[in-house]
Amino acid sequence: MAIPKLADHLSRFSLCVMATLPGLTGLGGTAFADALTFENALALAVRETPTLRAEAAQTDAARQAAIPAGELPDPRLTLGLDNVPVEGANRFSLTSEPMSMQRIGVMQAFPNSAKRGARVDAARWRIALREAHTRITRLTVLRETAAAWIARDTVERQLARIDALDAENRLFDAAVRARIAGGKGSAIEAVAARQEAATIDARRDELIARRQQSIAALKRWVGPRADAPLEGAAPDWPIAHDALAHALHGHPELAIFDPRGQVLDAEVAEARADKRPDWALEMAYQKRGAQFGDMATVQVSFDLPLFSATRQDPKIAAKLAEREGLAAERDAVMREHAAMLEADFAEYQRLDKAVRRQREVLLPLAGEKVDLALAGWRGGKGELVNLVMARRERIDTELMAIALEGERQEMAARLYYAYDEPASSGEKQ
Repeated sequence: MAIPKLADHLSRFSLCVMATLPGLTGLGGTAFADALTFENALALAVRETPTLRAEAAQTDAARQAAIPAGELPDPRLTLGLDNVPVEGANRFSLTSEPMSMQRIGVMQAFPNSAKRGARVDAARWRIALREAHTRITRLTVLRETAAAWIARDTVERQLARIDALDAENRLFDAAVRARIAGGKGSAIEAVAARQEAATIDARRDELIARRQQSIAALKRWVGPRADAPLEGAAPDWPIAHDALAHALHGHPELAIFDPRGQVLDAEVAEARADKRPDWALEMAYQKRGAQFGDMATVQVSFDLPLFSATRQDPKIAAKLAEREGLAAERDAVMREHAAMLEADFAEYQRLDKAVRRQREVLLPLAGEKVDLALAGWRGGKGELVNLVMARRERIDTELMAIALEGERQEMAARLYYAYDEPASSGEKQ
């Protein structure tokens, strides 16, 4: 069988075998674990990421804090001694003087209804604000998990290709040795094949290290299941500039300004309500000596916000200034994300073109160059060094094609999960 045909068959066989090896070797006891698909990774991340659990706890805290927001303050118990003499024969007596009394009472404060309503509104919008933060965190988890899964899948596909090239190189080494044995080559040519084998080993070591790094990155989001073998592929997301630009106005980091504004509006209303008087009701029972009758007291008190220019008005002005600044902050965030969209979409287009160029132009040319160099070497018209260089260029081209495809997928994931979570994300178990 001719060397190119044999190499092609061996390469295909090795690629099929080695594509499964990352899940069977080097996993430290997880070789028989369930495979980790892309959707399973997202579901695990949503369910197990500590950041999302922390967000859920903070949202629950906001809900709990909203329960007493509109309630009255706790009543106050009052205890006292009234009209106790401090001089004379009956000093410190609680029974001899008709006006000496032991008093017990209760007081209830009643904040004005506008203030209580504003507090309820602020608490309700703080819940919405926490939910908006949770949405941002959830999308970040999905986006980073997708990127980590794709990065690991990319390096494992490169490793599979390296192993296939290694098998092909062993066949090439045998051909070189056979040529030397037939008296058609020099002994120095045997060194070239071994040098190329060493180069392939160095590439493999680099990729194995990157694979471990990618597993560590994925483990941050999915936990110990990151060691499991991967299965399947990432989705081929539709990336369209018009759709992304339309979704920009609903970006989670922009949507968060609505509840923030509503919280500030409620705080402004509460500050204005401070200019309206609160009131309190107090009732007391006063016990005198046995020879005198007991007494009761009812008292109503009112706040007097008479100095609003130096008390309530500055608070109102501060909240209004904060509200006005929020609009400017939203515009700044909008511009930032619009610029990021244009830059990321331009990079996605570049990567998309680069992948097509690599697959449709550079890979075929690299293969053709190897074929020509091999034919020249076999016919005695070419140097072995030219064949070795052509093979190295083909290796670089193949690995670059896989790397570019992975980069394009990562960029697509970042664009896809930047604006809103699809209904199916994180639902599969």
